[in-house]
Amino acid sequence: MMLPRRRALLGLTAMMVGGASSLAWAHAPTDRRFVVIILRGALDGMAAVVPYGDRNLLGLRGEIVPPQPNQPGGVLDLGGFFGLHPALAAVHQMVQAQQAAIVHAVAAHYRVRSHFEAQDCLESGADQRLTSGWLNRVVAALQADPSQHRPLGPDGEAVAIGVNVPLLLRGPSQVANWAPHGFGHPNDSLYAAVADLNRDDPVLGPAIRDGMAARGFSASVMTDDPQDKARFSFAALAKAAGEMLAVPNGPRIAGLEIGGWDTHTAQVNRLNGPLKQLDAGLVALKTALGAVWSKTVVLVMTEFGRTARVNGTKGTDHGTATVAFVLGGSVRGGAVLGGWPGLTENKLFENRDLAPMTDLRAVAKGILGPHLGLSAAAMSQVFPGSDGVSGMGGLIQT
Repeated sequence: MMLPRRRALLGLTAMMVGGASSLAWAHAPTDRRFVVIILRGALDGMAAVVPYGDRNLLGLRGEIVPPQPNQPGGVLDLGGFFGLHPALAAVHQMVQAQQAAIVHAVAAHYRVRSHFEAQDCLESGADQRLTSGWLNRVVAALQADPSQHRPLGPDGEAVAIGVNVPLLLRGPSQVANWAPHGFGHPNDSLYAAVADLNRDDPVLGPAIRDGMAARGFSASVMTDDPQDKARFSFAALAKAAGEMLAVPNGPRIAGLEIGGWDTHTAQVNRLNGPLKQLDAGLVALKTALGAVWSKTVVLVMTEFGRTARVNGTKGTDHGTATVAFVLGGSVRGGAVLGGWPGLTENKLFENRDLAPMTDLRAVAKGILGPHLGLSAAAMSQVFPGSDGVSGMGGLIQT
């Protein structure tokens, strides 16, 4: 189905049970493209971008540290101190092509370890949840700027496809919702998971099994459909975003999200899948954008990092500093940026976390100014209370 082009917010959201991938986008009067990807659940930055050159790393993390470069299953070297997780092969190629930069020891402006509170602040761009998201305010700032002259399609209300629009892109623009038939129904695998969870309950177990049997469920039905997985995968949504953004008079700003980063247990096994999905999605986005990739910047961010020490279940718990990825044809890439605090005990934040060295708002401002042309006054509206935070320099080709 072709969607009408709209002047205000245009969103698409798709959700996958257990995967939590979604896409939303917005029109803006600019020829540059900007994509924000939220990694929900808190990415362990030291697992994604491993500081293998820090002599204290093994003492804190032991067996969850991947092998060094040039060893089987080793990290992908980034210059002798940091290495990318081997699942991020495409990101490594983008770094080598100087189309990706990594900001390590980065954290948002808040110091909370609750997923819900942190994600609200991350998307609001403020110290508390607001009724609008900072990316929606970016769109408003661009529309209010008389220097932006890109012609758009006819005016009309915003449209969201799916079951929600993330707070990041919510705001004063009115949003309508539409979803294809059956889109909002849970996947059969969810029913199977509920049955499995209650299998040993003497009351609920038999009641759920009997109820599902009465409605025609069978063992063959309660398996994941590969076609559904592919249709709603992060790579598929990233491809759709790229195709939309590549249209000459189409949307210019997109927001995506992918879950699966809350690795309290068995982190080595659990992190590999989401990282591969992220890597594949970035490839799909770049490929779909085609020539427009040269005008694109992608910011990948997460609500907070994870503890420096491995826990008793070979995972990590909620922490503070992490990594942010800045990718695209408009990026001055090729390096790991930001100061490195070190991993000695007296350098850890609250004796448990990687200490923050860079404010995530500085990274965002370092994109919004040179790439989208937002003024300092506009960015004060985008990120309330951030006047003392300067944009990080050197991220964007100008």
